[in-house]
Amino acid sequence: MMINVAPAIIVLGQNSVTVARKIISVLPGATLHGLAGRTSGVDVSFTNFGEALRELFVQGRPVIGICAAGILIRTLAPVISDKRQEPPVLAVAEDGSTVVPLLGGLGGVNDLARRIAEALGVKPAITTTGDLRLGTTLLSPPSGYYLANPDDAKKFISDLLAGAQVKLEGIAPWLSDSKLPIDPKGDLTIQVTERLVTPRTNSLVYHPTTIAIAISEVIGHEDEAVALVQQALADAALERASVAGIFAPITLAANPAIHAVASALRVPARFFTPNQLESLLSQGYSLAQAAAITATGTSVITTSSSHLAIAIASQPIDPNTIGQPRGRLAIIGTGPGGEQWMSKEVKEILKSATDLVGYKTYLDLVGSLADGKERHESDNREEEARAKMALDLAASGRYVAVVSSGDPGIYAMAAAVFEVCDRYPKPEWDSIDIHVAPGISAMQAAAAAIGAPLGHDFCAISLSDILKPWSAIEQRIAAAAKADFVIAFYNPVSKERTWQLAEARNILLRHRTPDTPVVLARNLGRPGQTVKVITLDQLAPATADMRTIILVGSTKTRTIKRSNDSVWVYTPRRYTEQ
Repeated sequence: MMINVAPAIIVLGQNSVTVARKIISVLPGATLHGLAGRTSGVDVSFTNFGEALRELFVQGRPVIGICAAGILIRTLAPVISDKRQEPPVLAVAEDGSTVVPLLGGLGGVNDLARRIAEALGVKPAITTTGDLRLGTTLLSPPSGYYLANPDDAKKFISDLLAGAQVKLEGIAPWLSDSKLPIDPKGDLTIQVTERLVTPRTNSLVYHPTTIAIAISEVIGHEDEAVALVQQALADAALERASVAGIFAPITLAANPAIHAVASALRVPARFFTPNQLESLLSQGYSLAQAAAITATGTSVITTSSSHLAIAIASQPIDPNTIGQPRGRLAIIGTGPGGEQWMSKEVKEILKSATDLVGYKTYLDLVGSLADGKERHESDNREEEARAKMALDLAASGRYVAVVSSGDPGIYAMAAAVFEVCDRYPKPEWDSIDIHVAPGISAMQAAAAAIGAPLGHDFCAISLSDILKPWSAIEQRIAAAAKADFVIAFYNPVSKERTWQLAEARNILLRHRTPDTPVVLARNLGRPGQTVKVITLDQLAPATADMRTIILVGSTKTRTIKRSNDSVWVYTPRRYTEQ
């Protein structure tokens, strides 16, 4: 059985992490949960083992505990109620020598145990009588098959184990190659069909995922599209559980109705480029027919209208090997430094992405979250080329994360990507799902490190004149100084630019007193972090570099000297004299 929810691997000590990593290598999307204070390098930390385990179980997450089987059973006992709903639960020995499936027989626990055991080079401790004697798991069929009447399976398997023979109607290699006592005259029956049928007495019905639904044009709203497809299945007497996927030309990848249909049928949507359909279109097939044939490898169209075609393959379809998914492009901000400042959303994107695009320094900040990803590094000034690369990768069906430090929408890659989309539009980019995930900006981190200097109105100005003229920067500094904003200066000094910061200070001194507080924050969240406070008249090019964010106070910004010779800096919210 296909495990549709990413498993959670629980470890109670650092010694178990190595085994956990081996398991994760064969379970894409699995997350590592570790006991706080005893483990490091995990995805999720917990302090209460019982609460964490029961919460995962109730959520329906497959659980792999690298610990004794007894502690898992005792901890889960209060929430075990319905075996038809429980997720797989397995115990793995700390040294990886044993894999024991405990719960979730209907959820594919034995198959999951086999995958884990293979990764660890051991044999799974499967004790299910049906599995051992019949050579297959009738309750949890392999990926590509759906058991329509699981409530009848217990008696069915009991009869088989008592000596009854079974008649197989339909084609399913996993059944015909098993140890099942197959006999054309058997009293029991297994039906393998994509047709709508009512299970007979003493029978099991399996629906193979052999149906491809192809849509070439969407008419109406999302609900109408769903109803149209459901009616087409009903008219053809086809079982919706046998639908493997929704297939369409890439031009429909951004159409919400396509994804609504796929969601309603709980299947993926896959898309074909014009080149993939060109040959069939030249033979006179409609666009929908061409997509259905390409998906199934058969020219037999079960049902077809001008914009919808249904075809049935001879074997279950794996949609992940056909066409491409809708490309996704996430532009993320990792925060100014360490992983502790990354949002949960950003971490989830990094885990799911197939490709990471960005400046090498920023990709390195991602740490272990970059493991297993395709890295596409470039120089920090190659923003336009980087954006084009990311868009092209996403257009091919990849899930691309463009990595910026801080917030991606503040002097970073979000604007670069949208600028490229605007200036160099490509039809294939229209299909991409583009999403911006915010991060903590450098000015926010700097302010938090020293108090609350951004407590009232403020603005941000980049001192880099690479993308805009100095005359514009000069005007903005003067205007912000005159308006009495707190100012955050980005990109203050580089090897090629040294005079701009001194000139900015001179402009500010026309409107601010020499003792105005200035915060210099360097390498925030990274090794070598420094945060110090100077006065405006001390601000000079030698005090900063490209890793420094500078906060210049307003006329109302104040400092508080502390007993340990450190200071707080804040700007009062009440701007009038008290």
